[in-house]
Amino acid sequence: MDKRAFLSELFDAAIAAADPKQALAAHLPSRPKGRTVVIGAGKGAAQLAAAFEDLWDTPVEGTVVTRYGYSCPTRYIKVLEAAHPVPDEASRAASNALFQQVKGLSPDDLVVALICGGGSALLAAPAVGLTLADEVALNEALLASGAPIGAMNALRKQISAVKGGRLAAACAPARVVTLVVSDVPGDDPAQVASGPTVPDHRGRNDALKAVTDYNITLPDTIARQLAEAPEDAPSPEDPRFQRNEVYVIASAAMSLEAAAKRAEKLGCTAVILSDAIEGEAREVAKVHAAIARQVVMRSQPFKPPVVILSGGETTVTLRASGGRGGRNSEFLLSLALELDGSVQITALAADTDGIDGSEDNAGAFADSRTVQHMRQVGMDPAAALGQHDSYSAFAAVGALFVTGPTGTNVNDFRAILIDAAADE
Repeated sequence: MDKRAFLSELFDAAIAAADPKQALAAHLPSRPKGRTVVIGAGKGAAQLAAAFEDLWDTPVEGTVVTRYGYSCPTRYIKVLEAAHPVPDEASRAASNALFQQVKGLSPDDLVVALICGGGSALLAAPAVGLTLADEVALNEALLASGAPIGAMNALRKQISAVKGGRLAAACAPARVVTLVVSDVPGDDPAQVASGPTVPDHRGRNDALKAVTDYNITLPDTIARQLAEAPEDAPSPEDPRFQRNEVYVIASAAMSLEAAAKRAEKLGCTAVILSDAIEGEAREVAKVHAAIARQVVMRSQPFKPPVVILSGGETTVTLRASGGRGGRNSEFLLSLALELDGSVQITALAADTDGIDGSEDNAGAFADSRTVQHMRQVGMDPAAALGQHDSYSAFAAVGALFVTGPTGTNVNDFRAILIDAAADE
């Protein structure tokens, strides 16, 4: 068996399960008496917009924003591009454009919000008293903190004029139907892209608790905003949301199930550990490695041959600067170090949007020889992990997994293949 090809095929199955057109087709809203306006944000927003145009049989207009380089052709819906994972001036311009798009709507109009991962950075709209530089500084602090997505979003919503349901509130009195491609553990739609069209009950106290729980160092302006006079995001009970609907149309759970079915068709048992794993990437890798070793040594809790699948969103707490890589390649480098010399095991970890962190790879491959190979070419894998330089380590041994933008985003995909015998 070509193990890398096998794991790549499982990744492809996971991506196909989150195909925008297939996901949207089963969740199209009823046609309105008035206009149909599409808004959206995320790394797969352009592809969702194009698919919606193909499926919708009445006139449509709108604006969506995606990451630089992630656009695709559309006929009626305007596609803007902005920065990710740290917002830029184009992110603020995109927020303004979406607010302009939903001005002056009537109760007979329909707003379709296409929301997927990445929208938090792509929609920047600082609250009154703050600047774009403040929002950028907060985002950088959050990315370096290692805090889980729920904690990050609790803070983002308190300093934003677009997140936490505020964009949906601006659509009133029109009906808003939000269609979500979830990239968050647990698939809470209010957490995807910080919920621009989905309000929740998290307020200032939740944000302050996140700061304490995860020891987040806030910029002074943000800290003052939280302490003095923040305006909580609107409540889900707000009458402006009474007619709105929200649907999760694709998620990590659906994609992992599709990958498992593909593995079974290819003759390999598949098990899904969880679609909602969070935690420090290198520590999550150690747990996965321990499970893999137990399978090899004891045939427990699964009997090989087996492929172990998992998803969710790990984090990386930056302890050094200057390295290259994302959370999936960091996970895999830690896994490779834990499994150094362990035969029978080949693994793939990748981000389903095709970009791990800010590099050009989706993730990487590793097996029992990866660490040895790195050392042979003059790379110290342990030092690379300490410097968050997993990209360079895997590039040195030709083990990067490069797909380009996939047009969707259901977060991390991890697959660990364990053979029945040591045939490597």
